[in-house]
Amino acid sequence: MAEHAVIIHIPLSDDSFGTDDERAQLYELMDLIRAEVERQMVGEFDGNEFGGGECVLFAYGPDADALFAAIREVLVGWPLLPSGTTSVKRYGEADDPNAAEQRVSF
Repeated sequence: MAEHAVIIHIPLSDDSFGTDDERAQLYELMDLIRAEVERQMVGEFDGNEFGGGECVLFAYGPDADALFAAIREVLVGWPLLPSGTTSVKRYGEADDPNAAEQRVSF
């Protein structure tokens, strides 16, 4: 079975790594996402990447839609979600040139 992904792009307040406060808040968000993904048993939260004015979150599982639904619950309920946050649902392996993608804005 192909591994799907949900990749969340969260804009930061500067063109670099964001403020200390932003990073602390985003680490709290990541803990919530990890807990929800595990609770619903839809995959795994695999970490983050800060830089270039954004924080990118990575999660993987067998069903991008189920994984996204779990993550979306947390994102929409989080009062600090900046405008411009987007998500990419990837249906297939990262190295599959035919893997379909769907972009969702928040």
